[in-house]
Amino acid sequence: MPEPFEPRIVAFFCNWCTYLAADLAGTSRLRYAPNTRVIRVMCSGRVDPQFVLDAFAQGADGVLIGGCHPGDCHYQEGNYKALRRVALMKRLLREMGIEEERFRLEWISASEGDKVRSVINDMVAKVRALGPLRRPAAPAPSRELIEEVIH
Repeated sequence: MPEPFEPRIVAFFCNWCTYLAADLAGTSRLRYAPNTRVIRVMCSGRVDPQFVLDAFAQGADGVLIGGCHPGDCHYQEGNYKALRRVALMKRLLREMGIEEERFRLEWISASEGDKVRSVINDMVAKVRALGPLRRPAAPAPSRELIEEVIH
């Protein structure tokens, strides 16, 4: 009997808020799906679109970005930069044939350990329902869109 599909999620968490919330969830012994691998970044605005593309190319079934709430960024406007990039990345991923539910941005402050748990569990459930990511042999996205996302 084949084993049930368990998605692999890569999470880029802001050092100052979401990463601390994940730490709080752990020290509070809040249980959440173990499918997520967390990568700490100094700011959600520092998540380069290439990191997201590489995660999918290397076998991730979903990518989660967690950052400070708008207005609370330690780098003033980093989370607004992340928001703009995510909007462009969603367009690029859609053109590549990757479902929108596989890529997500969440604002989670350092005191919201319970939100980390619920977001991770929700994302794992949604990606599990989608099944494994089939890297599509779709036509390449337009060069203009790639340039817009990268710059």
